[in-house]
Amino acid sequence: MGNVQPTIVAYPDFDVLADIKAIRKACKGLGTDEEAIINILANRSCPQRLEIKQAYFDKYDDELVEVLKKELSGSFEKVVIALLDSPTVFDAKELRKAMKGAGTDEDILVEILCSRSNEEICAVKQAYNELFERDLEEDIAGDTSGDVRNLLLTLLQAQRDEGFEVDEEQAEADATELFEAGEGQFGTDESVFTTILVKRNYMQLQATFKIYEQLADSDIKDAIKNEASGTLQKCYITIVRCAKNLQLYFARRLKHGIKGIGTDEDTLIRIIVGRAEIDLETIKDMYSEKYDVPLKEAVCSECGGDFKRMLLAILH
Repeated sequence: MGNVQPTIVAYPDFDVLADIKAIRKACKGLGTDEEAIINILANRSCPQRLEIKQAYFDKYDDELVEVLKKELSGSFEKVVIALLDSPTVFDAKELRKAMKGAGTDEDILVEILCSRSNEEICAVKQAYNELFERDLEEDIAGDTSGDVRNLLLTLLQAQRDEGFEVDEEQAEADATELFEAGEGQFGTDESVFTTILVKRNYMQLQATFKIYEQLADSDIKDAIKNEASGTLQKCYITIVRCAKNLQLYFARRLKHGIKGIGTDEDTLIRIIVGRAEIDLETIKDMYSEKYDVPLKEAVCSECGGDFKRMLLAILH
């Protein structure tokens, strides 16, 4: 991870009573004072926002989320509600949403499951069970198939080595095995790719990719593109990108959410809210470095109204 920076930290002069009164006032009478809501929620840490939610209920016997849902709409409503969940609960809700109804939004499954730490995966499994009285592994097994199912279920075991040690001999053995499982033979042995990409620590994987490039005379991502397709390819590429630079991976996801016809507002919310207290400042740096435009500028040109104002406030 290195030295990563958030955009939201705990508000030093936090006064939960003042905040709930200000939010109550913002929602009373004719029209809603959106600016007051933005100023409070975008400048409080997640534990502070959860405290606001609880204190609001204790004082007014009203669910803050329900009050805000009545007052707000569209993407602004979505981002405000997202801010009132812990990142773990939000992940669990996004995973459920991705699997409910006809068809599965595999991009969301890939983004969340391929980029989270062991601790985050264990927490999201528990939150999913508590929220929906369902088993996340069972739902994913039922909604996916083949090699993708195997890969996602292996990720859900949360058994990645999270140390920083690099074993050069292991890297060489893994690189050779990847080469022989893919380019070196007709047909691809996916189980080898899955085991190595899911179990090794990120520094170890970086060393493996370097040796692989020397062996195969091509980038590991090129090999994956030649050897795998569809969602499996996306999973492998995502893990490679996360291993190389997690913040750059999220910058790419944001770019993907912003570019083209129509903005993928759900992806913007998921990443900007979800990473705000972890590494969003670093993601901003990666974004402007890669795309020669500040993330705030990109958001400004693609989003509008209170939704835009809230995202800009979170981005600081």
